[in-house]
Amino acid sequence: MRLTLAAVLMALSLHAQAGSLVIHMMLHAIGEERYEIAPSSGGFTVNTTHHYADRGFFDRTVTASLRTKTDYTPVSAEVKGTGEPYVARVEGSEAMVQENGSTRTFTAPDGYFAITGPAPFALQMVMMRYWRAHEKPAGVEMLRAEPGAEPVRIEFAGRDTIAIDGRTIGLERYTIANLMFGREVLWMDEQGNLAAAMTFAGGLPMEAVRDQYEPALPELFRKGVAQEMADLEALGRETPPELSGAFAIAGAILVDATGAPPVEDAVVIVRNGRIAAAGPRSKVPIPHGMTVLNGKGQTLLPGLWEMHTHFSGVEFGPALLASGITTARDCGGEFDYLVAQRDAVEKRGALGPRLLLAGLVDSGGAKAFGHVVAETPEEGRAVVDRYRAAGFQQIKLYTYLTPEVVKAIAAEAHRLGMTVTGHVPRALNTVQGIEAGMDQINHLNYVSSMVRAPGSQHVDLSSEAWTKGARFLLDHHTVVDPTAGWGEMSGHSKEVDAASFEPGILKAPFVLDVKFRTMGGNATAEQMRVRMKESLAVIGGLHKAGVPIIPGSDTGLVGYGLHRELELYVEAGMTPMEAIQCATIVSARAMNLDRDAGTIEPGKRADLILVDGNPLKNVSDLRRVSRVVANGRVYDPSRLWRSVGFRP
Repeated sequence: MRLTLAAVLMALSLHAQAGSLVIHMMLHAIGEERYEIAPSSGGFTVNTTHHYADRGFFDRTVTASLRTKTDYTPVSAEVKGTGEPYVARVEGSEAMVQENGSTRTFTAPDGYFAITGPAPFALQMVMMRYWRAHEKPAGVEMLRAEPGAEPVRIEFAGRDTIAIDGRTIGLERYTIANLMFGREVLWMDEQGNLAAAMTFAGGLPMEAVRDQYEPALPELFRKGVAQEMADLEALGRETPPELSGAFAIAGAILVDATGAPPVEDAVVIVRNGRIAAAGPRSKVPIPHGMTVLNGKGQTLLPGLWEMHTHFSGVEFGPALLASGITTARDCGGEFDYLVAQRDAVEKRGALGPRLLLAGLVDSGGAKAFGHVVAETPEEGRAVVDRYRAAGFQQIKLYTYLTPEVVKAIAAEAHRLGMTVTGHVPRALNTVQGIEAGMDQINHLNYVSSMVRAPGSQHVDLSSEAWTKGARFLLDHHTVVDPTAGWGEMSGHSKEVDAASFEPGILKAPFVLDVKFRTMGGNATAEQMRVRMKESLAVIGGLHKAGVPIIPGSDTGLVGYGLHRELELYVEAGMTPMEAIQCATIVSARAMNLDRDAGTIEPGKRADLILVDGNPLKNVSDLRRVSRVVANGRVYDPSRLWRSVGFRP
C-alpha cells in the first residue's frame, strides 16, 4: 500500500511521548489508561496500561505492548488481562496470532492492524495513525486467531471544537465499525492524539477522554449522541419499511395472546399504526383494493417485549426488531442518549422498537454505577423528578443506595405514577427492598435468596421458606425479571459451546461470536447443568404460584437473547403460550400499558410479528420471524439483520 511522503516524514519526526486517558462507564469515572510511545529500531514501541474498577465488583487491568514500523504497521502485539492473552507477530509475509486458546499462522494481508476490541484505547490511537498514514483505506484487516473477522471501517464524520482553559481546540470526529458490535465515536486532535472515544455498543457504554480534555467530556458526549442519531437516520434509509398506512395480514394462524384459542386463516386489518380489526376471515372482510400481506403457513402474534436490555447503540434497534421485539425496556443507560433514541423512534419514525426507560440511580462514590447518584432522600426525590419530567416510566435502583434513600425514591416515584425496579441494594434484603417500595426485581438471584431456607445452599420448593417467600411476592404484586438466559451465557462452562444453547451466535457478527463463545466461568458442564436446573425450578415455581414473570436478556446476544429466555421458561414448565404471554401481555401489564399493547385486539398498537412455523408447538419457532410490524410499519427481518452485520 503506497504511503504519502508527508506521512512517512511525520512518522519519522515523532519523538517519545506519553499521555493518559480517563476511563468512564456511563459517564462515571472508573479508571485511567497511561501509555508511552517511543522510537525504536525501525519504528515505534507502544506500551500502555488500562485499569478500571467497575462498581466495586471487578478490578481490571489490561496491559498492551505494540511494536510497529515507521508507518505504524504492526510487527508484534501482546495484550494481557482480558482472559487468554492476545499475541500477534509478523515476520516477512507470515503472520502468527494466538487468541482465546487458538493459534493461527497465515499470510499477512497487504494492509492490517493488530487489535482485539475497544481497549486499550492507546492502540486505537495508533490504529488511527496507521489508517491516516496509509491513505485512509475503506477497510483495515485485523489479525485474529479465527478467520472471518470483518475489516474495521473508519469514516470521517465531522469537525468539532472544544474550549479548554480559554483555548479553542479543533478535533476531527470519526466513526469506527467492526472493532466491536456497532459503531464507536472517536475524536482525534491536531497532534494525532486520541482526544476522546465513546464505545456505545458491545455491552455497557464506556467513554475515554484525554485527561487535559476531561472538562469537555459532557460537550463531546452530546456531540457523540448527535452522531449516533445521524447513524440511526442512515440505518433507516438503508432499511425502510415495506408497508405502512393501511393494509391487511391474511391467512396466518392468529395467536392474539389474550388466552383465546388460536384462529386459523385469520385476518388482521391495520390502519395508521393501530389494529382496526382482527379475527377469522369469515368475520373480518378485507376492504376492496387494500394491500394484503400473505401469512399462509405462518403464525401471527403480538410483537415481543424485551424487558431487560441496556440499549447501547443504534445498531441495537434493527437487531431487536429483526428478532420480533417491538417494545424494549432499557434498564440503565446514559440519559441523553436514551432520550434521543426513544424520541427518534416515537416522534420521527426512526428504526427501532418502542423504548421504555427505567432511570438508573446509585450511590457509593467511586463504586457507583453511572453518573446519576443520590446520597440523601432529598437528592433521591430530585432524581425521580428529573426522570419523570423526561418521560421515564420507572426508576431502577442499584447496589449502594441506603435504606432511607430507597424509601424516599420509591415514595416519590409512586406519587408521580412511576414504578420502581432494579437490584436490591446491599443495605437491604429482598423482603426489605419490597417493603421499602420496590415493585419489580431484576435478576433471579435476589428472589432465590429470599425463598431459600436459612443455612441452605439450595432452594427447596417443598420448604416453608419457599411457601412463605412465594406468598410474600404474590401478596405484594411483585414482578420478577429473572434474566435466566444471561445467567446461562455469562456463567456457562468452557466445556460447553455457547452456540449449543444459543444458536443465534452462528449468525452473529464475528466480534459477537468471539465475545460470547469465550465468555463463561470455571464451572464444569455438570455444575452448569445443576445450577440452571435450580434456576428453572425457581422460575417454574414462581409462575405456578402466580408471580408475574417478565423476560429480559440483559447484555446477552442482542435480539436472540430474548428467544433463549423464553425457551428456558418452557423448560421451566410453562406452556409455549404462557411463555409467549410473558413476553407480551404480562410485560404490558407490568408497565401499565396493557390497554394500549400486548395483545392483538382492535384499537391497540399495530405491533405484530409473523413467524414461520407454530411457536405454540415449538417455542423456538419464535426465532423464525418472517415479518415484523412496528407501530404499523412492516419490515423484512433479513434486511434488518444484514444492516447490522448479522446473517439472516
